[in-house]
Amino acid sequence: MKRKIVSIDQEKCDGCGLCVPSCAEGAIKIVNGKAVLAADNLCDGLGACLGECPKDAITIIEREADEFNEAAVGSHLRNSGNHAEGHGHQHGHHGGCPGSRAMSFKPAPPKREEKQERGSSQSQLGQWPVQMFLVPPNATYFQDADLLITADCVPLAYADYHRDFLAGKAVVMGCPKQQDASGYVDKLTQIFRMSKIRSVTVLAMEVPCCGGLVMAAKQALAASGKDIPFEVVTIGIRGEVK
Repeated sequence: MKRKIVSIDQEKCDGCGLCVPSCAEGAIKIVNGKAVLAADNLCDGLGACLGECPKDAITIIEREADEFNEAAVGSHLRNSGNHAEGHGHQHGHHGGCPGSRAMSFKPAPPKREEKQERGSSQSQLGQWPVQMFLVPPNATYFQDADLLITADCVPLAYADYHRDFLAGKAVVMGCPKQQDASGYVDKLTQIFRMSKIRSVTVLAMEVPCCGGLVMAAKQALAASGKDIPFEVVTIGIRGEVK
């Protein structure tokens, strides 16, 4: 079958191994000093490893490949010793992103302040829609705008998202683990080409999956041919700026 799958440029790869732990399926291994796919059926093609390669040696291509097989992944992880109790790999239909590992933690106690009525805080959202695949690339709110590209989870993790990041910006949101990251590249390229964007801020979570969002933004900016100030801000799962 023809499907999307990881491709590793052997000339660019220096064997640093940063991509290996980012793949929850264990599909990437180091052989003779180079990163390679252990087997086609272990790669879900969703690209959690994309943002981890400092040499940009990893891309997603479409070619003939064996179908992704979760049973094979489970067997591979058990045999390689990477599926021990407590590691938290979860192989659902989104491919077992390391960022989906179940965990719990106690939120910091709220600051003492004057009680406010529910909904009294002022939203800083100045447009609709916000989802990447729904926004028109030539929308008036993108003209002469500072663009905030936000991973879906960020507003939940970062309590002051509206005040510290969203205020005064146009925004698009998405999750490359749940949707086609190549579609994000296409949409962002259109936005950059058709709109006068003053600056780009990518707001991503610390989990490896979000590397795909950062990479999509970088690829789109390069494809647009525009020279736009670009910044990446990473948010930890406990809500801190990393």
